[in-house]
Amino acid sequence: MKVLVTGVGGQLGSDCLKELAARRHVALGTDVKERRAILQDLSVLGEPSFVRLDVTDYDDVKKTAEDFRPDAVVHCAAWTSVDDAEAEENFDKVDQINRLGTMYVAEAVKKVDAKMVYISTDYVFDGSGRRPWNPDGERYAPLNVYGRSKLDGEYAVSAVLDKFFIVRTAWLFGLNGNNFVKTMIGVGKRQDVVRVVNDQVGSPTYTRDLARLLVDMIESEKFGRYHATNEGDYVSRYDFCREIYRQIGLKTRVVPVTSAEYGGDRAVRPLNSRLDKKKITESGFVPLPPWQDALGRFLRETRLR
Repeated sequence: MKVLVTGVGGQLGSDCLKELAARRHVALGTDVKERRAILQDLSVLGEPSFVRLDVTDYDDVKKTAEDFRPDAVVHCAAWTSVDDAEAEENFDKVDQINRLGTMYVAEAVKKVDAKMVYISTDYVFDGSGRRPWNPDGERYAPLNVYGRSKLDGEYAVSAVLDKFFIVRTAWLFGLNGNNFVKTMIGVGKRQDVVRVVNDQVGSPTYTRDLARLLVDMIESEKFGRYHATNEGDYVSRYDFCREIYRQIGLKTRVVPVTSAEYGGDRAVRPLNSRLDKKKITESGFVPLPPWQDALGRFLRETRLR
């Protein structure tokens, strides 16, 4: 299978390339940045396996797809800085990347008759209540600019394509980039006490595990909307941080605070990020391992433990 992956400079995109290489698929990685700036950890790739691509340039997207003729496209490229998205001067950029760029990718995918995976987010929901969000038939009410732009991307994909997977995930952590785990370890090593919100509840997701599931999906025809995070009990950011410190032996004291008490964020975060993942097993896919196990593997692989 020939697979094009956008946004390989990020955590998930880079792990998707590694998973594809491990399964001996022919993969082409793309990113708006130059290869030398992002792919130091991707020794699995040969020189022809990366091209620079700006997803907001339709001609560039169309040409890349027509030249490579993929069987599937995994669209990981996105504006992901949630707080920066709230700045008025960034509104157009966020829309161009997350909505318009996604529409361009979907249109190019249709022209070459390929499948598409679009990575979305728990932020498409308003975070109310305590019930896990179902992947189908829910009311969408994003609380911030980033969430709205990712929902617009979902609409673009479903309006253009029939052969698509929309995969909503949350709380990503991976080797190739910044994330909550790395940030909390850095803060915990510098400070004796850290304050972490205890009213935002969801599930962490190791990008290496998610990449495995995404490749499973494109090897199938089981299209639709899915929710995918690591398994295990739902957890607050506070409890997640405590488990990080426990696994690496940090004695830093973690103080629970509400989102309102924490302050400082431009963007409003959903409090309830519980995602219902039953559709994964109902469709015959293997669910992701428990998040505690995933965290341990990540810490060993990054030598942060």
